[in-house]
Amino acid sequence: MLAEPPPSLRSVTTSVLPGQRRRPHDPAPAAPGSYWRRLLPVLAALALLTRLPSFRHPLWNPDEGYLAVQARLLASGGTLYTTVVDRKPPLLPWLYEAAFALCGDGSLGPLRLAAVAAQLLTALALASTARRRWGDRAGRAAGVLYLLASVGLNPEDAQAATFEVFMLPFTAAAVRCADRGQFGRAGLAVAGACLTKQTGGAALAPVLWLLWHWPGNRRTSALRTAVGLVAPVLVVALLTGPSRFLFWTVTGSSSYASFTGSELHVLARGLTNTLILAAGCAGLLPPVVRVLRIARTGALDLWLWLTASAGAVLLGLHFFGHYYLQLIPPLVLLATGALQILPAPRLAGALRTGACACALFLLWGLLAPRPDLAHTERLVAAVTARTGPADRVLVWGIHPETYWLARRAPASRYLTAGLLTNYSGGRDGPQVGEKYGIAGAWPVFRAELAEHPPALVVDDSRGLPFAPDRLPTLRRLLAARYERTAVVDGAVLYERAG
Repeated sequence: MLAEPPPSLRSVTTSVLPGQRRRPHDPAPAAPGSYWRRLLPVLAALALLTRLPSFRHPLWNPDEGYLAVQARLLASGGTLYTTVVDRKPPLLPWLYEAAFALCGDGSLGPLRLAAVAAQLLTALALASTARRRWGDRAGRAAGVLYLLASVGLNPEDAQAATFEVFMLPFTAAAVRCADRGQFGRAGLAVAGACLTKQTGGAALAPVLWLLWHWPGNRRTSALRTAVGLVAPVLVVALLTGPSRFLFWTVTGSSSYASFTGSELHVLARGLTNTLILAAGCAGLLPPVVRVLRIARTGALDLWLWLTASAGAVLLGLHFFGHYYLQLIPPLVLLATGALQILPAPRLAGALRTGACACALFLLWGLLAPRPDLAHTERLVAAVTARTGPADRVLVWGIHPETYWLARRAPASRYLTAGLLTNYSGGRDGPQVGEKYGIAGAWPVFRAELAEHPPALVVDDSRGLPFAPDRLPTLRRLLAARYERTAVVDGAVLYERAG
């Protein structure tokens, strides 16, 4: 049986309460202005350093390509959730569109810088929360530990300027505001997280816990939270069309969330990404585990945040690596709280371990090849050689970045075969086919191809379950109107007959 912790340890481990102030025996805090003036440059430099690999490639994953194509279509007069569609909320497509309007649509460099800013804001919010709870040193530790761990995944997941990276500042801000009793702002931050990606709603769990335990008027606080959360979502729904917004962000994804047909593949991916994240968080996990062995931390809101975020990772049953990014902020705060209990050298050890892990992941990002990008670039060369700037193209695959890099308009609003067949992330079972696609998508797809027949069809299925020979509609279309003219890196090219 473990020995009972000494009284000093018990007093620390139960001190993490809503609205908690610094303990009387803590060192005198630095003046707020001087504290942040010293810390901000350090965190900004570290945020830029940890995101340097993101500037190495024009794209890191298909999500970036999808967003880039969406932004270009929106800029040319497209309508979100009508002629420009995806299963995601609208904030990030709008951000891409704004960046392209300001800086041009030929590079994702501005979005890479925006991702640096997003990571810096997340680190600052976590530092502010930790400083309020445990003092100045804890605030510095939380900010640095977060940035060191933020790259602890496959570079395609950690370095891409996609949904989770831009969702995290909102989630961290929500917990920070709720910790201070600013529940209207906390509701706004949760709304921002949800409008960036649906799983950002996990931050609502710790906000509600803090609200329930706040010493002020609960009814007023709950009303402010509800207004802050609901009002922005209603405004966005009205701007995009309530029924379309609801369909594309909530109700239209039921088949996507199915586990049937890819159980072993998905479970293997989940285990792999869990182990990768554990390596990336090597500086965070030992303090948390150590404190759990000797005492209760009392940080129930943070445990609730971590649990809700883990549930968000499980939601959809795909376990993509970038889903795991939202586990890092609550882990950072839990580790920071644990390090206040443990002997002082433990903090230096956690920082050293985190720095070493970060260096390894940065090397991975800087040195690892990108075979998928090389394949896409070969397809882009073939597409540009066979079509003109005004021609429409259909790329039947899961790499929408081909449209963006080739500067060719897609022949359909459905930018990947996954929306029409339910193929996603290696799903290889019976849940792939025409009848499993987005409800009502195939009639729209047929009408689009009839109205604007693509000059070139690129079958990039390469033996995957969404190949045209398994899809009667697409198979008949290719047989009736197109001729096979070339094979490029395994992709089959079809040009219009005659």
